[in-house]
Amino acid sequence: MGIRTGSEYVESLRDGRSIFVNGERVKDVTRYDPFRGIVATMASLYDLQHERIGELTFPSPRDGAPVSASFLMADSIEAAERRARAEEIRADHTFGLMGRMPDFCNALLTDAATAHAFVGRREARYGENLVRYYEEVRDRDWCLTHTLVDPQIDRSKGPAEQDDPFAALRLVRETDAGIVVRGAKMLSTLAPFANEIWVGPFYPRRPGEEPYALCFAIRMDTPGLKFICRETYDTGRSRFDRPLSSRFDEEDALAVFDDVLVPWERVFINGDVEIFNSLMARTPGYAMLQGAIRGMVKLRFLAGLACHLAEAIGRADTPHLQAQIGETIANAEALSGLIRAGAHEVTWGATRGTPHRSLAATLWVLIPQMQMRAAEVIRQLSGSGLIMTPTEKDFAHPEIGAYLEKYLRGKNLGARDRVRLFKLAWDMIGEPFGSRQLQYEWFYSGDPYFTRARFYRSPIAREFKSMVGRLLRDE
Repeated sequence: MGIRTGSEYVESLRDGRSIFVNGERVKDVTRYDPFRGIVATMASLYDLQHERIGELTFPSPRDGAPVSASFLMADSIEAAERRARAEEIRADHTFGLMGRMPDFCNALLTDAATAHAFVGRREARYGENLVRYYEEVRDRDWCLTHTLVDPQIDRSKGPAEQDDPFAALRLVRETDAGIVVRGAKMLSTLAPFANEIWVGPFYPRRPGEEPYALCFAIRMDTPGLKFICRETYDTGRSRFDRPLSSRFDEEDALAVFDDVLVPWERVFINGDVEIFNSLMARTPGYAMLQGAIRGMVKLRFLAGLACHLAEAIGRADTPHLQAQIGETIANAEALSGLIRAGAHEVTWGATRGTPHRSLAATLWVLIPQMQMRAAEVIRQLSGSGLIMTPTEKDFAHPEIGAYLEKYLRGKNLGARDRVRLFKLAWDMIGEPFGSRQLQYEWFYSGDPYFTRARFYRSPIAREFKSMVGRLLRDE
């Protein structure tokens, strides 16, 4: 089959799925007003594959049809760089503002499929299921979302210790047709706009938590599966007033499984705590590379926005602001180098199964810090300009439009263009969309303090300590 068009993607969403938003069930997500902007953006990503087919696809090993490069298993540096370039093009199309664009879950599934032998080492059918599913998603160009995290009820207890044993998703029973599961997972970003949902490993499970050690994939319209969305950020404002919210609000949802039957052919892990805990550590790191690439593109966007803002109000020559904006630009360039190294690292991981050390450091530690710092730079240099932003309708009003043109112009910029620029900045860091972006980036890979502590507990720390020991022994 190969890559789909945007219109084919949109049509695939009309499947009767159970999506709840703002107290109502949305029967057709493609015609729900707050979703129209993001559906159009998603469709444009599928059309982009046809417009740049040579850069964004590769021939399917099954039938030679073009499929997304985000499914490419890179066994050479050249193949890894091809993956990276394609992901950069698509991230650039959305300015790095969509953390769960299709590339991410495509990469996550490709990661998992490379570890199929490990997944099937005790029961071969699970590894076979994984390979077959990967090929099906690749060749049909399905859009996946995923859900990984247990609900935040009592983090001091494991899932089996909660007052309700089904607060977190767990196995109910096995049947001839498959497994029946009940409970909930979060945070299913892009849920209303995906074709399938991947339920995968994230928090490690302990002995005794085998019913919670599950990995599977199902269709979004599966009976008993419901998605309860957070409130939408696209409230119908124009692109002038909300340039980002109106296009890139990818939504987040609580996934509720009400005795859902998962067919055996869609089950990949069923109660094996060791495989559940170790799966992602045995992958090349394609998803980590994609996440780092998107983070780099977004940081470039933030740096460019900071430059425009400083120039608009005549502060581009201020030394301390030049230093702050220059720091943001330098951080983006540093990420570019780390990502080139990351492409080599995933190739090494694909062939030899090594850990993703530099990619993990980039994605878990550096990028969240750099994103937060860039947002603070924008906030500081903008000052009151972030607040004094009248609407598009104000500019059209015959009584006040001329005042706005006179008093809100920039150094070398008309008032309308200046206000539009500052509205972009406010949408990026002040509106619900922007606030969610900051929270999302900070917790992208989980609790940032936990991820940092992982490096302290890792073999890397022992390597560095040994250097000191070597010096102290050299007397």
